[in-house]
Amino acid sequence: MLYCVGLTGGIGCGKSTVAQAFEALGAAVIDTDAIAHALTQSGAPGYLEIIRQFGSDFVLPQGGLDRAKLRALIFSDATAKTMLESILHPLILAQVQTELKHCDAPYAVIVVPLLFETKSYLPLVQRKLVVDCDESSQIARTMARSHLSEAEVRSIMVAQLPRQERLQQADDIIRNESNLASLRSSVAALHEQYSAFALTMAKP
Repeated sequence: MLYCVGLTGGIGCGKSTVAQAFEALGAAVIDTDAIAHALTQSGAPGYLEIIRQFGSDFVLPQGGLDRAKLRALIFSDATAKTMLESILHPLILAQVQTELKHCDAPYAVIVVPLLFETKSYLPLVQRKLVVDCDESSQIARTMARSHLSEAEVRSIMVAQLPRQERLQQADDIIRNESNLASLRSSVAALHEQYSAFALTMAKP
């Protein structure tokens, strides 16, 4: 059995940067957001099912999924959000399980923004790692990166587990409040720890 770490954190906390640092040290990284994006490319299984259930109004003139329109809908309509999740979550989980089977790294980091909310991935992981920063940093970083308004960012944050609840469920926490060198140092320390855990688990 492959040793797995579930990596999560609020929007704008730096999950992708932390994941890249783990990957640079030799860990396998499986990103559920990247899988979701691939599954919703034109012609992919998720795309086809979304169009079947939501209709052709969500297809762009060039044939791709109108992600902005779909995002606006699910933030304003709880039923639509549940319907989209029922389409994508099983497909994403199945792809994660497939990638784990073909993984030859010492251990895997599964990046799941809603690790604690969905609970589907908790049986796969031995450790839960939360990347954390203060809420003002989350908002500023997300607005700069995604060109969303503060209200849009806050609406995303409301849909996620409150910061303190997320921290309470963590086995490990990386504070992303300083510079990149400090962040990489924190990742390196945990990499040593996870590598040792993986080695112990692999022993007969």
